[in-house]
Amino acid sequence: MLTEEILKDALHYGKAFTKLGKTAQYIPQLKEVNKYYLGVCAMDLDGMVLEAGDTRVPFTIQSISKLVSLILAIRDCGADHLFHEKVGVEPTGDPFNSIVKLETRTRPFNPFINAGAITVASCIKGKDADEKFGRFLEFTRKLCDNDAIELNHPVYESERATGDRNRALAYYLKASGILEGDVEECLDFYFRMCSVDVTAHDIAHMSLVLANHGADPEDQEELIEPQYAKAIRALMLTCGMYDGSGEFAMTVGFPAKSGVGGGIAVPLVDRMGIGVFGPALDEKGNSAGGIKILEYLSNKMDISLF
Repeated sequence: MLTEEILKDALHYGKAFTKLGKTAQYIPQLKEVNKYYLGVCAMDLDGMVLEAGDTRVPFTIQSISKLVSLILAIRDCGADHLFHEKVGVEPTGDPFNSIVKLETRTRPFNPFINAGAITVASCIKGKDADEKFGRFLEFTRKLCDNDAIELNHPVYESERATGDRNRALAYYLKASGILEGDVEECLDFYFRMCSVDVTAHDIAHMSLVLANHGADPEDQEELIEPQYAKAIRALMLTCGMYDGSGEFAMTVGFPAKSGVGGGIAVPLVDRMGIGVFGPALDEKGNSAGGIKILEYLSNKMDISLF
């Protein structure tokens, strides 16, 4: 059973590794974040909430947003169309922003690499980026149980100004017939969805919904159809930690989705949701201290799936 003492011990263990990481250097606004922030929040299905460290410090959701956009895209165009025509479900072994595989296999390998996430974003319904983002923001607030979640405008502007590699991916996808609609409109929505401010507490609640088979734990409202919650957890296990997913599965052993803002979302099915924040990243783009927190919890509580 998880206790406050175990969570604090995990935080203390993770702090030793923050000095080894760096904040995301290629996005100016993220580069300036205090890399020594570290926090972890856990929520279980009985309503228990445990927190340690910097769990209420806002950070941009970045690639954890891909969970939200994937759910919306499945609703809008159907899982069969999405996973058979637009994106695959296999890990790549390449960095999350790589273009290499698109030259040999046009369809992105999975929805969590940037090429896949941009494709998924293009499948979400809305007459323009404003309408798409409005739907995304409303659903993010619902999943996180926080109506105060908003766009971080400076990070959005920073991402838009420096996102040339994502533009290259998007135009390649458009030329290959994979990306739907206007490229710049899609990219504007994509940059915005990555720039929403959340906290570790918010991410823990989102994770708890996924752990609860897609239902809100408070009133059991179905926010995600159970079969899609299961599919998303599977993708998180195999592809959620970029090209560090295999090592994470071996050393930690449960589904997780990271973002270069330093967040990690962890749904432990039928048990709890965990949200971690630590902006000091390892060479794969994952939170250095956050991974060590999760490794400590996995070993201490013997909760690896394997």
